[in-house]
Amino acid sequence: MKKILVLHSDIAADAPPEELDTLIAANAVATALESRGHQVEQAAFREETLKDVLAERRPDIVFNLVEGVEGQGRLAPRAPEMLATLGQRFTGVTAKAMAITNDKPLTKMMLREAGLATPGWAVPPDWAGLDGGRWIVKSALEDASLGLDDGAVVGGGEVLKRAADCTARFGGDWFAERYIEGREFNIALLGFKDSCRVLPMAEMRFERWPEGKPRIVGYDAKWEEDSPGWNGTVRVFGVEQHEPRLADHLRKSCEQVWKLFGLSGFVRVDFRVDDGGMPLILEINTNPCISPDAGFAAAAAEAGMSYEDLIEAITFANPA
Repeated sequence: MKKILVLHSDIAADAPPEELDTLIAANAVATALESRGHQVEQAAFREETLKDVLAERRPDIVFNLVEGVEGQGRLAPRAPEMLATLGQRFTGVTAKAMAITNDKPLTKMMLREAGLATPGWAVPPDWAGLDGGRWIVKSALEDASLGLDDGAVVGGGEVLKRAADCTARFGGDWFAERYIEGREFNIALLGFKDSCRVLPMAEMRFERWPEGKPRIVGYDAKWEEDSPGWNGTVRVFGVEQHEPRLADHLRKSCEQVWKLFGLSGFVRVDFRVDDGGMPLILEINTNPCISPDAGFAAAAAEAGMSYEDLIEAITFANPA
């Protein structure tokens, strides 16, 4: 039996659904660990009180579910940074790995330099490489599909206006990524610092999709129940059996990503596969949702792991 502290973001009662989901995950993780006989407590992450909380609770391991600080995902690395400074064992990636992968343009540059395929991109202020093709405007430092609505995919001539509109609405930095009209895969990785296990690969299919709606897993698909995006995205497993060459390419890319960024714990890598069958890495999520109904748990179940198995595997996957 271990003493485990589930540390989550400090969430307000009126927070949007993508933030409230952190509390759902924290409760589920705590329940799963308690069912395995561990002594579990929960706490919200606050920089000014973390040291006192650790001194009072004296956990063996902290299960880190901090996805944002003051509502900002770009500040999430403060949690693992402080835990490491205080000498506390914790799950997941290091602060450095989280900070790098949270920065999407930096991540893409490192992928490209390592020989890993990723769609082209353009960043302000010069927007070098921008042309008249189709682009998707994304937040450079935030996740949870912030700003990814039906207007996110635009022609090259509309990128600057879209980025300016998003900055005015949401704040922060925005960039443009070449839009790939292709198949999407969300792949869950689980493991230690030196190696990972690639769980069964999920393809997100766009079925009964409204005409003219961009084929992206946008904000509505993730958070707005009964929306066209929510109802139209369907998770399908089986690429390993039906398309072994593609699956092998995806697996090898995931393993390279794991080593390149020094990952650990639980991570999700998102791909688009273009018309030529080439997988391109979109993003690396180092703190993906692990609620029982989320994709990571679905991949674990496909691998024959119960939810409790998954949470224990993460907890004891060589915590930092």
